Amino acid sequence: MKKKQHNGSPAEVEAAFYDALNRADVDALMALWADDEEIVCVHPGGTRLLGHRAIRESWELLLEHGGLHILPSQLHEMHNLMSAVHTVVEGATAATGEPQHLVATNVYLKTPKGWRMSVHHVSVAPGPVPTDPPSQVLH
Repeated sequence: MKKKQHNGSPAEVEAAFYDALNRADVDALMALWADDEEIVCVHPGGTRLLGHRAIRESWELLLEHGGLHILPSQLHEMHNLMSAVHTVVEGATAATGEPQHLVATNVYLKTPKGWRMSVHHVSVAPGPVPTDPPSQVLH
């Protein structure tokens, strides 16, 4: 069976990424990453993971008990012809049942196979879940 190509946009790859996380589908998740061994993933509070093997093993461990149920919001995008950087607020539920939010940076590269993820970096954000976009006041 031929794997679906995500050629349309970085937004399509991002939607497929969060869908795969929610379904705990490691194969679908890893199909979205660039073929380059220089790919990078940093989970909240974790170390920097380099390459397909390390990243795949980390997702297998994180998803072994099911999906993560993460809802991205407040997307901020920066694009050029060959790359895109998205920052999002990830809404999640902690093990305690308390809602929490994470801040993620997702970097996409345009490859011969279409747009692919090259970096996923997530940090736990302090304070309550933001509801309004930040002020546009310049200093």
